[in-house]
Amino acid sequence: MSSGSISDELRAKIRAQAGDHCGYCLSLQKYVLGILEIEHIIPTAKGGTNEEENLWLACRLCNSYKGVQTEAVDPLTGRTVKLFNPRQQKWSQHFQWSEDGSQIIGCTACGRATVVALQLNNIIAVTVRQQWVIAGWHPPQDR
Repeated sequence: MSSGSISDELRAKIRAQAGDHCGYCLSLQKYVLGILEIEHIIPTAKGGTNEEENLWLACRLCNSYKGVQTEAVDPLTGRTVKLFNPRQQKWSQHFQWSEDGSQIIGCTACGRATVVALQLNNIIAVTVRQQWVIAGWHPPQDR
């Protein structure tokens, strides 16, 4: 995450646009440890900028697993596809929650590739989501 030239005003605007949710796993800021990060959809290492259209909100786990990736292999078709873009694409068109609400299921090539590349169902995330479901906090209904 490059933070030097992203203004506090732009950070606040992106946070508001994202509704204080991670753009990938939909974790809500009030339920995660640590501050959700400003994420570069196209990483600066791959020519991405600090312009608003290239920035979104992500939790530390999703942002760290994403790293410099911009595409990944769809495990169903074997095709390389672009990762989900939370600024330009609607989450519910590419993903759904498992019946118990603890896992994210990719419904499109983009969704499936993103689930694998960002390890959206890693053991930590699934375990935490199970507890959020028990508490009645999860899954989010508005995305």
